[in-house]
Amino acid sequence: METFEYSPKGVCSSKMIFTIDNNIIKDMKVIGGCPGNLLGIKSLCIGKDIDEIIDKLKGIRCGFKPTSCPDQIATALLQYKEKNKH
Repeated sequence: METFEYSPKGVCSSKMIFTIDNNIIKDMKVIGGCPGNLLGIKSLCIGKDIDEIIDKLKGIRCGFKPTSCPDQIATALLQYKEKNKH
């Protein structure tokens, strides 16, 4: 089990912390942002493979912003995958 921290860019949240085991999200915490929405997203992500989450969340925008908290979650998980390439 590994903990991975990411500092999102262009959104209200300031930090994302993931606990990942065998490419499965075991826990996720987002600091800042819209609490209710992010708790819902967390609930949907727990127990899922990171590739599934990336596919579902990548490219989602928040209003006129070019990104969103869901998109930043996908970006964080892509960075995690890149860091853990063998």
